[in-house]
Amino acid sequence: MDRENVVIYEKHEAIAVVTLNRPEARNALSPEMLCRMADAFADAQADADVRVIILTAVGDQAFCAGGDLGLTLPLFTGDRAASTKWDSRLLNDPQVRSLSSLCDTRIDKPFIAAVNGVCMAAGAELILGTDIRIATESARFAWPEVQRGLIPFAGSLSRLPAQIPYSQAMQLLLTGEPINAQDALAIGLINKVVPSSKLMSEAKKIAKRIANNGPLAIRTVKATATASLGLSQEEAFSLEKRSYDKIMASTDAREGPRAFMEKREPVFRGH
Repeated sequence: MDRENVVIYEKHEAIAVVTLNRPEARNALSPEMLCRMADAFADAQADADVRVIILTAVGDQAFCAGGDLGLTLPLFTGDRAASTKWDSRLLNDPQVRSLSSLCDTRIDKPFIAAVNGVCMAAGAELILGTDIRIATESARFAWPEVQRGLIPFAGSLSRLPAQIPYSQAMQLLLTGEPINAQDALAIGLINKVVPSSKLMSEAKKIAKRIANNGPLAIRTVKATATASLGLSQEEAFSLEKRSYDKIMASTDAREGPRAFMEKREPVFRGH
């Protein structure tokens, strides 16, 4: 593992792992981190061999404390001029912001968040772009932007009320107060709470289970489910029907039942 980069990107067979690596700053997101995250996510999306992506962080104190208040936020408000190539790219390439926040609708591969420690502000926004979330017992979640006169701007204002009960979402967004892992589990923000020693093994266990399924099917399930949010029931059913037609015409749809009848593992091709 390359400990020099602020974002570590590794691929093991069908699983890509993106690791935030700035523990001395509680993994606060700097311009360089955001650019490198965008590149990693884009590469994983484009790599046909990658079926699942895990997002985690180095250290057990903080998954991500948010955007760097000395580097990133002043850059966005105009209080600091761009001084590095990373600053310039973040300001001038809109795809960096959409990809690094997982707001890019072209990303259709499943994401698993393995949350170790504090997850707040931009970090909490980031996990809302993931599909399955595992957290340690010490994890804390918060959207504290209003306490600093700011608002979340990476998808939380639409995603959070859509993913958990409205009143719970509004309490989190309007007070800025944190909740612990058990409370996050109770309101459906995360899927499971595990000891820190088991965080990555649990995330990889789920990732491997997903990766064993038909790759075209899992990407289509995610793309259809996310695109259906906010649609009328009629529109959502129509979208699902189009996805069904695409899947049923695929090679994988013939291979899966055939392998079952022949009592063997399926060999999916992704088409």
